Amino acid sequence: MIVLNKNILFLDSVHPALKDELKRMGCHCELDEKSSKEEIEKKIGDYDGIVIRSRIKIDAALIDKATKLKFIARAGAGMENIDSEYAKKKKIKCINAPEGNRDAVGEHALGMLLSLMNNLNRADREVRQGKWLREENRGTELMFKTVGIIGYGNMGTAFARRLQSFSVMALAYDKYKENFGDDFIIEANMDAIFEEAEVVSLHVPLTEETKYLVNDEFLSRFKNPIYLINTSRGKVVNTEDLVKHIKSGKVLGACLDVLEYETSSLEKLEPKDLPPALKYLYESDKVILTPHIAGWTFESNQRISLVLAEKIAKILK
Repeated sequence: MIVLNKNILFLDSVHPALKDELKRMGCHCELDEKSSKEEIEKKIGDYDGIVIRSRIKIDAALIDKATKLKFIARAGAGMENIDSEYAKKKKIKCINAPEGNRDAVGEHALGMLLSLMNNLNRADREVRQGKWLREENRGTELMFKTVGIIGYGNMGTAFARRLQSFSVMALAYDKYKENFGDDFIIEANMDAIFEEAEVVSLHVPLTEETKYLVNDEFLSRFKNPIYLINTSRGKVVNTEDLVKHIKSGKVLGACLDVLEYETSSLEKLEPKDLPPALKYLYESDKVILTPHIAGWTFESNQRISLVLAEKIAKILK
């Protein structure tokens, strides 16, 4: 076995499988979850690689001080906290592991949708309160619906695979791909999705182009009332505009694993300080919320580390 003798800095904790694999390759691994960005800049020149989730933004200033750096590894899918373009100019590889949590995201998205369409959260709460309301909780079947998938990478593909047994018509749009139709979806443009979709699931990264992609104009273009699923990034959806369309009936319900307010430390917000749109989401039975856990399973945690280990080995060998 080749001993790589490289220094790797972990800025966030990840599944130990990654550290175990790197150590097996002869790398030296250090975990630093507490140092500030300024403190990290002072020592980053000693490391050949960085492993991070989202604790610190890897910007040009930090990259300039990382004179030995060969790679930046994101333990997850989203890369918005890394200046990937600048890193590329410095010949630093930026890698992530969407293969590791795509199945978890696909299952979570489907689970949220089925719960919402069948009123499972509300019905469970009511039964626990001694209410036995059957007609009021009559559900809607996913079977034979038309589902629009926006973004057909790892996550969109995983969601499409899980829809297969429901006999839906799945239409997928991806601005950066063509001729990608497969056994699970029909390749479509956005006009077709606006015309036909009854369920819409978002699987796009957060970029300047996708920020508030789902806004008043976007939602107004759908011919049918829709259920909306967002397991991508919170700022892809304008919450105020979403609430407007839930109230009007254009959006029948929303499954939101992410919120545009996430960077505001939601757990620190007092009820009296909630933005009106967020307060509406909290109180609405037409909305299911989860705390950014769509890709957060025990299995995906390990799988992400193993995927990164394989990619890092190819870079360092």
